[in-house]
Amino acid sequence: MGLPTVAVCQLHPAPPQSYTVFLAGCNFRCLNCQNWFIAHQPGRWEPVRGFVDPMELAREGLEAIRSPMGRWMGADRLFFSGGEPTIHLPYVEVVMRAARKLDPSAKANFDTNGFLTRTSLERVLSFTTSITFDLKAFHDDVHRAVTGAPVEPVLRNAEYVARHAKDKLWEFRTLVIPGVVAEEEVRAIALFLASIDPSLPLCLLVFRPNFVMDQHPGATDRLMLRCLKIAREAGLENVTWSGSPNIPGVPPSVHPEVEARYPRRESRIAATYAYRVGCRTHPRFCGTCTLRSRCPVRQYVPYRTT
Repeated sequence: MGLPTVAVCQLHPAPPQSYTVFLAGCNFRCLNCQNWFIAHQPGRWEPVRGFVDPMELAREGLEAIRSPMGRWMGADRLFFSGGEPTIHLPYVEVVMRAARKLDPSAKANFDTNGFLTRTSLERVLSFTTSITFDLKAFHDDVHRAVTGAPVEPVLRNAEYVARHAKDKLWEFRTLVIPGVVAEEEVRAIALFLASIDPSLPLCLLVFRPNFVMDQHPGATDRLMLRCLKIAREAGLENVTWSGSPNIPGVPPSVHPEVEARYPRRESRIAATYAYRVGCRTHPRFCGTCTLRSRCPVRQYVPYRTT
């Protein structure tokens, strides 16, 4: 991607309250991406800002946190998100070194999809104050169908954080997508985390129709409560849910071209969305796809955003 690209920065109330830096680009091609115009760089979507000098970014972030609005909000850290900040890890490290030259007590949150090497994870943990970690699915076929990437590195890194850096874990997060990442995936994720430590925090997020899945139904409050109960029955003690439920939509009929390529109905539903917009690598694995920059998923323009 060349120079690290900052899409937009803003004070953000979502916990942990922060000055959030949205970095452009991502190593996933999630069908449900709510930040699709940020994640799919380089491409047609122009970033708001572009490259920002690390010292300049550090200074403006700390000033925003100390501003009347920042104090009122309770913002207390720089929050690196995206896209996926891991692809700009050296830049993030330089920004935080600059921030701690200005204020040795400066805090950082790193928001990640977990798809990084062990070495990169250790680098992240060496400077971050807190980490928010997405678990988009547990079963590999569902994870591939939704994100275009295998799940093994994500689960490996989630276990490492849970066992060796729990003090830095703000929470694990799972987006509940009706018919795709719902009861069975939530149960599997919860069992996985509870087997490590029942006190690990998991926040279940409400799916809102977005990007390639812009016509899919949003998660209902009934589904969220059911998934909450499932996660607790699986042994997790610290489970919450968040978001705006009950946005209407219509789930797709599974496309016959993906029927035989995925073992679960959940992954077939997600893969159908990808197939409809032109994705022909199934099971999805964007890392080996020959289309790359011409990926039809990343070129999709949603009919609605929510």
